Amino acid sequence: MPVPHEISLAGVYLSPMLIASFFGVVLALIVARLLDRYRLSRHFVHPALVLTSMSVIFTLLVGTLLIGI
Repeated sequence: MPVPHEISLAGVYLSPMLIASFFGVVLALIVARLLDRYRLSRHFVHPALVLTSMSVIFTLLVGTLLIGI
């Protein structure tokens, strides 16, 4: 499968990394909400740093698995 150089959305060309980062942040927010709901975030010293780290990890996973960056 060829790696896309850019993705056209209504005539606007977007970088695949921009789309991967959007989905990575959305996934991190969903996981953070689940951690808050089940009170697991109280085990973290710095929850904002955990959210940032999860955003980076999910962005890399989405970029690697779905887009093929």
